[in-house]
Amino acid sequence: MKFARLGPVGEEIPVVITADRTLDLRAVTADIDGAFLENDPISRTQAAIDAGELTELEGADALRIGAAIARPSAVICIGQNYAAHARESGAEPPTIPIMFLKTPNTVVGPNDTVTIPRGSEKTDWEVELGVVIGTRAAYLDSPEEAAAHIAGFVICDDVSERAFQMEVSGGQWSKGKIAFGFNPTGPWLVTPDEIDAQNVGLRSFVNGEPRQDSNTNDMIFDVNHIVWHLSQYVTLEPGDLILTGTPQGVAFGGKFPYLKAGDVVEIEIDGLGRQRHEFTAWEKN
Repeated sequence: MKFARLGPVGEEIPVVITADRTLDLRAVTADIDGAFLENDPISRTQAAIDAGELTELEGADALRIGAAIARPSAVICIGQNYAAHARESGAEPPTIPIMFLKTPNTVVGPNDTVTIPRGSEKTDWEVELGVVIGTRAAYLDSPEEAAAHIAGFVICDDVSERAFQMEVSGGQWSKGKIAFGFNPTGPWLVTPDEIDAQNVGLRSFVNGEPRQDSNTNDMIFDVNHIVWHLSQYVTLEPGDLILTGTPQGVAFGGKFPYLKAGDVVEIEIDGLGRQRHEFTAWEKN
């Protein structure tokens, strides 16, 4: 299934997208959040469809697309999870997953405008596969247990400010990752039965020019390993979001210029849809 959230910021309507219709999901849930995702969302939604309880959302095509999930309690990211990206960053591929955090208010709609932070000269793009947790995961015994805790997958742009991340970080990356809106997410949450998340193409473009072009089968640590590993250190809650790393082809590698106001980034992952967001300069309100 494909779940989404449509409408103005703070007023998003949960929907399920079928082959030919966009159905209002409010008869089943108030939002695409942890409470919905941990309570058998596929079966509950299918039962409501079969019973004729869900009506088509009028004017859906004209509505803003919100983040595919409501604000999570945590956004946890994996760094340098593609060997070529690690090397373009000047590092050898890691032997254990590198973890850093983004704040929940980085999660915005896939086509929302992204503001370049005040003083930034090194804002960068990163197409990533996002993993959404369905049921609580803590101290999993093996990677094989992880799949049962995954609600689905989304596209994310792990927008980064590299000077903040690397030069004034004090050794931690999060300063360059946590500006408001630095994680466009969606357009859809796609359930695991519809996608082989470990074998999908992912790409990025800046102003229509190709940048990244890779496949999730090039990950150093696969999705199940990441969820298992993280569960040894943090309790993953329903609705939490994990970003699994980006392939080579970002500005930090030195081949491409960093983003400036007016630039448009597009990212896509096979089966998960496409984003398009323009970058704008920070202005004092």
